[in-house]
Amino acid sequence: MSNDSTKEKRAFRKPRPNPARLLAYDLVSQVNREGAYANLRLPELLAKSNLEERDRAFATELSYGTLRMQGKHDFAISSKIDRPFSELDGIVVDLLRLGIHQIFEMRVPIHAAVSESVEVARAVAGESKATYINALLRSISSDTGIFDRLRSNISVSELYKLSILYSHPEWIIGAYFDQLKDWGSVERLLEVNNIPVAPHIVVWPGKSTVEEILATGGTKLPFGEYSILSDHQPNDYPAVKDKRAGIQDMGSQLVAEIFAATLDESAANWLDLCAGPGGKAALINNILKVSAPEVSFTANEPTKHRAELVARVLPASQIISFDGRKFEDFPIKYDRILIDAPCSGLGALRRRPEARWRRSLNDLKELIPLQRDLIDSAYQMLNPGGIIGFATCSPLLAETKAQILDAKHRFKDLELMDISEFSPAGSTGVLADGTLQLWTHLDGSDSMFMALLRKKL
Repeated sequence: MSNDSTKEKRAFRKPRPNPARLLAYDLVSQVNREGAYANLRLPELLAKSNLEERDRAFATELSYGTLRMQGKHDFAISSKIDRPFSELDGIVVDLLRLGIHQIFEMRVPIHAAVSESVEVARAVAGESKATYINALLRSISSDTGIFDRLRSNISVSELYKLSILYSHPEWIIGAYFDQLKDWGSVERLLEVNNIPVAPHIVVWPGKSTVEEILATGGTKLPFGEYSILSDHQPNDYPAVKDKRAGIQDMGSQLVAEIFAATLDESAANWLDLCAGPGGKAALINNILKVSAPEVSFTANEPTKHRAELVARVLPASQIISFDGRKFEDFPIKYDRILIDAPCSGLGALRRRPEARWRRSLNDLKELIPLQRDLIDSAYQMLNPGGIIGFATCSPLLAETKAQILDAKHRFKDLELMDISEFSPAGSTGVLADGTLQLWTHLDGSDSMFMALLRKKL
């Protein structure tokens, strides 16, 4: 048989894409091209599939990893194409990213990574694009030193190198450096952001216990009374399945515990001003029900779908839906107000693979005024002697210390409290001014910020 006829036969062979890789492509494409959220869409895709557990794990690692590392992959693509990156078809880009991730970041033999990626390309993009993808992947896979050359290149900045090697936008890396002041620390943080982490379980006191969770499996985490690192799927834990425990990062748990620990005899009415999706509200509410059942705890969430999530973990009678910026709409004043403020989320990038690509400095133009307005509203609703807890999942100065300094400047009767007096983790993460700033690479949690502000009597 001639070479031409062999090629013709191959061209007309029906594509046989690996199901796990095809599912990974579907997720990456839907996230990048349709704005889907990976953590919400992946379970839906897996539920519709017939994949065995091993293949489900492979699809998860491939899709999440590709989304995290696509900045690095795009550098490799750009080095081998003969046109501007922006002119590439989006389908081609995502297929190339998936192939490159297998070549450089996974334990997949190069020949398998290339051939299996081409089969997926044949199925979703057609023969012509598959041929192009095949040629590019072969070229990229033959240049295994591409990233070593970048690292050793003294003509490019440290910021640019880190942005490529660890696949983070430069503005995020710059924001980390503004706080950490050390490129070595920044690099360790970027590295940790790219390492998948098992879910953290939160025990809800009065409904479940640490011992019950550990009987299924896991390890007690260092911060807080109720945090456990899981070693099973969440629904393998009866308490999680029965909604007697939840999934929540250790840092968020610590914020909730610190706030609950401000309880005293004068704190009768508590408000979570931005409660959705409900994790902190659930933990605080259950702590209070055990330690101070006479206290009134209310969760406010103005967005309908987020309020529905809060209703899964809190009684409907404790949920209200007002614009948190309009203090005059709230029926009473409060002694404790938690502001878990909408923020950039840059402290939780390891859990949200696509988040780093969806945020920009322009987002802060809306978030910073919103955070300020929420503080203003909380101040107006706060009784004298009451406490505001301000928290963000961010290490950005504009969303953390700057907001607190601004609030103290505008409201002279607000005083900053020392969080170490209330934290079950003691002085861990507590700064000289008494605020809390956790770091993923140092503390093993999301990089949460918190401040406690008391309104003078």
